[in-house]
Amino acid sequence: MEADRLNSPSTSVITFEVLGHQLQFSQDPNSKHLGTTVWDTSMVFAKFLEKNSRKGRFCPSKLKGKRVIELGAGCGVAGFGMALLGCDVVSTDQIEVVPLLRRNVERNTSRIMQMISNSDSFGSIQVAELDWGNEDHIKVVAPPFDYIIGTDVVYAEHLLEPLLQTIIALSGPKTTIMLGHEIRSTSVHEQMLQAWENSFEVKVVPRAKMDSKYQHPSIQLYIMGLKPQAVPAEKAENVVIKENLDNRTQGIDRQVNEVETSKTDSDKEENRGSSSADDLDGEIIEENCLPLTRLPDGKLSEWDARRYGSMAARLLRDIKIN
Repeated sequence: MEADRLNSPSTSVITFEVLGHQLQFSQDPNSKHLGTTVWDTSMVFAKFLEKNSRKGRFCPSKLKGKRVIELGAGCGVAGFGMALLGCDVVSTDQIEVVPLLRRNVERNTSRIMQMISNSDSFGSIQVAELDWGNEDHIKVVAPPFDYIIGTDVVYAEHLLEPLLQTIIALSGPKTTIMLGHEIRSTSVHEQMLQAWENSFEVKVVPRAKMDSKYQHPSIQLYIMGLKPQAVPAEKAENVVIKENLDNRTQGIDRQVNEVETSKTDSDKEENRGSSSADDLDGEIIEENCLPLTRLPDGKLSEWDARRYGSMAARLLRDIKIN
């Protein structure tokens, strides 16, 4: 990552290369809305897709024409990762964020279409307003979707229930849910996992399958599918529940095996928490390994410089010196 890409309040445009395209995302770090900033998890998600796009579940031939909805899209980074693999994406957020999101979608779609020789290789990406739990907004986007994606969408406990209700309303029996999350609060993280495990079959993407540069011990990616009881009754008409469970479980297992993800059971969650979330106050280092983002000579990599620069800039902006 380039040194001039520190996510400081003075940075209005982030340049990000994914799947051979140089994309530019406008942001407004000085905005009071969190959705107007490019958060690191969205880049980790897009680079994960890029790394695993040559074969398996995430290759363009498998994703071509799949319907995707991105929740809490913000500046739109993750949605472009899916659109570049041939998906038809609806990027959604609250009305306050929609103008910036639409500007990023229009500008980057134009850049991509000018650069590619085969327009069929790029899917599509549209913008829509969606407040979680708003039934009218949900009907407008016409569920169900093949994929539901989101990055850094949970930062407070009160968001968990409307997010869960919205995901279920947008899902069908075969929907795959892919969410990225950066641990900032142990309490929120634990409640989030508990809510997900009550409704979803949850798998965690191992760091070995993430891009070696675009990853961090506090950032996790999840691949999930709905448990049968979470599917609304009207969507489950004429569907044999046992067959759905078998098919969905097999589908998730195949998908996760292709990216060698590991299952989250309570023991693994405890271990993961002890090696990451408990160390959030200091530098996070996974057991028996050093972060791949740190250089051998002990200097900050460009990725770490971006992260620490962003945090420092926000602290300086928020702290008043008497």
